[in-house]
Amino acid sequence: MRVKHKKWADPLIAAHPELMIDDATQFKGKWQSRFAKEQPLHLEVGMGKGQFIIGMAKDHPEINFIGLEIQRTVAAIALKKALEEDLPNLQLICGDGEDLQEYFEDGEVAKMYLNFSDPWPKKRHAKRRLTYKTFLATYQQILQDQGAIELKTDNMGLFEFSLESMNNYGMIFDGVWLDLHHSEENEHNVETEYEQKFAAKGQPIYKLIANLDRKSVV
Repeated sequence: MRVKHKKWADPLIAAHPELMIDDATQFKGKWQSRFAKEQPLHLEVGMGKGQFIIGMAKDHPEINFIGLEIQRTVAAIALKKALEEDLPNLQLICGDGEDLQEYFEDGEVAKMYLNFSDPWPKKRHAKRRLTYKTFLATYQQILQDQGAIELKTDNMGLFEFSLESMNNYGMIFDGVWLDLHHSEENEHNVETEYEQKFAAKGQPIYKLIANLDRKSVV
């Protein structure tokens, strides 16, 4: 969902280069220098207003997190929230998920999160889905050996497509949940804003975790 651009967004982003990066290419291969400690690096593509990535950073101080968002006003809202928390293991990027190879060195990321991505339901738009094979190839490049991808969605069509696409790519599934909120996996689940909205309506939340084993992928 597109959010109307707010005049305050750009000045806020410009005022906090210590937390939000506007030109992520300058830190390719050097992301650990942005954090207090060198730790495994996890990336959320499409962080929205930041609830998930901030919650993860709070719950897992032993991991360094990066949240990426293309919409500047939405990214600025996430920045506002992050500034209130002062988390040394969190960094944010205002940028395009299609440019990950420009932002990250090969094998620089340990795990990726795709939460409630645009399902692009029309068949002719399949190539835009973030689990299409060309995106998987990009993830394979920036992820470490056996790096994981975690996906959550309320959209069954996207979930089924993702399962098929990842399977055809040779990925190994570590877990598949058809009703996350009524499973043991939900015990330590950190929710996104969309997730709370959909779950409140009684919609099931689908989740998968897939492993990128370089020996098995196409």
